[in-house]
Amino acid sequence: MDLLNNTSSVSEFILLGLFSAQDIQMFLFAIFTLVYVAIIVGNLLIVISVISDNHLHSPMYFFLANLSFFDLCLSSTATPKMVADFLKENKTISLWGCMAQMFFLHFLGGSEMTLLIVMAVDRYIAICRPLHYTTIMNHRMLMGSVLLSWAVGFVHTMSQMVFTITLPFCGPNVVDNVFCDLPLVLKLACTDTYVLELLVIADSGLLSFICFILLLISYTVILVTVRHRSSGGLSKALSTLSAHITVVTLFFGPCIFIYVWPFSSFSVDKFLSVFYSVITPLLNPIIYTLRNQEMKAAMSRLRIQHVSSRQNF
Repeated sequence: MDLLNNTSSVSEFILLGLFSAQDIQMFLFAIFTLVYVAIIVGNLLIVISVISDNHLHSPMYFFLANLSFFDLCLSSTATPKMVADFLKENKTISLWGCMAQMFFLHFLGGSEMTLLIVMAVDRYIAICRPLHYTTIMNHRMLMGSVLLSWAVGFVHTMSQMVFTITLPFCGPNVVDNVFCDLPLVLKLACTDTYVLELLVIADSGLLSFICFILLLISYTVILVTVRHRSSGGLSKALSTLSAHITVVTLFFGPCIFIYVWPFSSFSVDKFLSVFYSVITPLLNPIIYTLRNQEMKAAMSRLRIQHVSSRQNF
């Protein structure tokens, strides 16, 4: 911390937010508050349902619960601050608050990215090698896969933040976004950050793109394999994979777009940031619950159990 204080005269950053017009701030505050509450409730319902319902004690739902936990944490890193700023005329965030926000956004984003790949591998084994599924996806494999996703997220964020926290910030401190976005913050440093900008693009952008392509290939291999085995199995596989493919597209689409054009003068990246940190965590539980009969049944049982316990009390 002393190193940063000795080389920096900027103690806070100014966030321009989503819109500058003051007359719609209360409307945005109400909308995003409701959305954030829906994110918390929806993802917590999935986590609690998987933990409490024996019918959901399988690898697929174990990974789904972890995905919901990542979504909940990812949204909580940026959304509460964004919602509170709708009520403020001066939207500021401390220097270390900004650094912490970027750390957790990349940590959780990298972890979720890895978990989506793990979920694709899980579906491949379940559909293409069903007889070996329980043997391969044992308890040790499940815990190792989740720990791997946490480890990849940590390495991903540290590879960028270890250089960012030592940068001097002594001039402009305005970030044209709803939260501290690493590429935009790098441009505010009082030194040449060209190499670090390339590192961010390579680390975040290319990694996202490569993982997205690998996921598409893996799901294509699954569908081709099932199609060659039985025509009836294809429709069943499509039903099982549709939710996974939709979530993968929603997660990687905005992420790739942001880092392919990280320093655009247009405000499209601001709206994509909101989509990535708010809309995607909201859509994930909706997609999985609407497309999954077992999850809907588990939530119904959880609701009935809660009502019965209140009546008995």
